[in-house]
Amino acid sequence: MMALCDDFATGVEVNPPRDVCETCIEMDGTWVHLRQCLNCGRTGCCDQSPNTHATAHFHETGHPMLRSAEPGEDWRWCFPHELFFIPGPDGYEVSED
Repeated sequence: MMALCDDFATGVEVNPPRDVCETCIEMDGTWVHLRQCLNCGRTGCCDQSPNTHATAHFHETGHPMLRSAEPGEDWRWCFPHELFFIPGPDGYEVSED
């Protein structure tokens, strides 16, 4: 198992994710899946969505960590290190897939 990156621990306690992409709502857009920033809590749409607001939020703010905001999904992504974290028996682990 690979060690977690330094960014993994930079998140703050955030509220549960919203069930909408906040920026899509503002512009009357649509989304496919939702992601939540683990640094400020903003919910945005995924890269398969037309506007990719979660990634745009990273580029605008530099906030490195996000998680899936989809019900039943529990994973994290680190933008700077391009690492995918999944839950394991001892906490989160880096996925090598």
